[in-house]
Amino acid sequence: MDSSVLYVVAPELILAIGAISLLMLGVFTSNGEAAGRTVTWLSIAVLIATAIAVFQGSGSSLVFGGAFVSDGFTRFLKIVILIGAALTLLMTFDNFGRAKLLQFEYPVLVLLATLGMLMMVSANDLIALYLGLELQSLALYVIAAFKRDDVQSSEAGLKYFVLGALSSGMLLYGASMLYGVTGSTSYATIAAAATIPEMSTNIGLTFGLVFVLVGLAFKVAAVPFHMWTPDVYQGAPTPVTAFFAGAPKIAAMALLLRFTQAALPGIAPQWQQIVIFLAIASMVLGSFAAIGQNNIKRLLAYSSIGNVGFALIGLAANNTEGTAGVLIYLVIYVAMTLGAFACVLAMQRNGRNVESISDLSGLAKTNLTFATILAVLMFSLAGIPPLAGFWAKWYVFLPAIKAGLYPLSVIGVVTSVVGAYYYLRVVKIMFFDETAEGFSPPEGRTFAVMALSAAFVVAFVLPFVGGTVVDAATAAASVLVPAHP
Repeated sequence: MDSSVLYVVAPELILAIGAISLLMLGVFTSNGEAAGRTVTWLSIAVLIATAIAVFQGSGSSLVFGGAFVSDGFTRFLKIVILIGAALTLLMTFDNFGRAKLLQFEYPVLVLLATLGMLMMVSANDLIALYLGLELQSLALYVIAAFKRDDVQSSEAGLKYFVLGALSSGMLLYGASMLYGVTGSTSYATIAAAATIPEMSTNIGLTFGLVFVLVGLAFKVAAVPFHMWTPDVYQGAPTPVTAFFAGAPKIAAMALLLRFTQAALPGIAPQWQQIVIFLAIASMVLGSFAAIGQNNIKRLLAYSSIGNVGFALIGLAANNTEGTAGVLIYLVIYVAMTLGAFACVLAMQRNGRNVESISDLSGLAKTNLTFATILAVLMFSLAGIPPLAGFWAKWYVFLPAIKAGLYPLSVIGVVTSVVGAYYYLRVVKIMFFDETAEGFSPPEGRTFAVMALSAAFVVAFVLPFVGGTVVDAATAAASVLVPAHP
């Protein structure tokens, strides 16, 4: 392995070596919670070092026989994933410390899951895709059940493991069918084979495509493969749920983007039909199922399902503008979701966390700052202009309309209006209902994440914030998909 290959995979090497080193540090350090705090801070430092290494990259490189790619598209998404993972770890201290869960294993598992995500983003081959996906998934199964003495957490981990294993099996079966038809696991070879006219009607290629997309739909929690999401989100410890809702979704969407547009551009009409169905089903269920929820984490679970549907609109457009729209949507979605879950973490009363929406009653009268931040995030999730959530939807709806996907765009707008009901209901409860017992003041690190997220969604309309994100996303998308004439 020469120095040029090491330079391309430097971020992954830093993350892998950092995770192994911190695991050894934790194993040979006897003082439990102190070791947990130290390893968590060092894990954040490893994530920052990895992000710096990603920033240092330039150009486009293929290594390991074309199985691993590094380009502007991968660098953009890796930065977002690393920021999401670092902020999630930052929110962990207070909640896990209070629950006596701050052990060194948790940040190490987060690092290993993040390593899998970076591999997923750079995968340019079906085998690399599967290796990255399983490295991420195995770590996530464990941290979902990290609160071992809690029945709900154990149940969440078991459900996620069983359904995740099922989805992985489907994906692997689809990958084997694609290999059988095309004779290769390389995206480039599969793409070349798929452009042969008779391949467009090949039943093996179609079935392989369907099974791989089903496996990936599980990972992004798209309907009808979403059934694990509400229970896992509710049962897992809240910092874990925040992690699930952010970084893994970005990695899975990145994998979906590259797989469809780099490996199968020759049969775009086939996968577009599947993506359109997934988008419509996710938007409709995400909008209507959340209306009756009384638990804030379950509400955010259905919200994430709906948001996946909106992001898939950009993919269905199958053009550079649509891909850029998906990337912009993912950045804004992560900011809004991390902020919302930081607010859930701050819902503490008498030393314990509460999760019922009714517990927010009259919050504006007892903690106006907290209520305002959560209201801003709810307005943004609802897509109220000029907040970032409005622009997220703007950048995915516009390419779909230009691509002639009018029914999909109309359904997206209608479900967005329906979804606004349950977001605005939370605001109404905080500002207009009778006052419930107040919450304890938010802890410093959690409040910092809340405030940063709210500031981002408000400031997105400014050119130096939103303009920077849009320009970077457009540049990243242009690398993945050649501009259409």
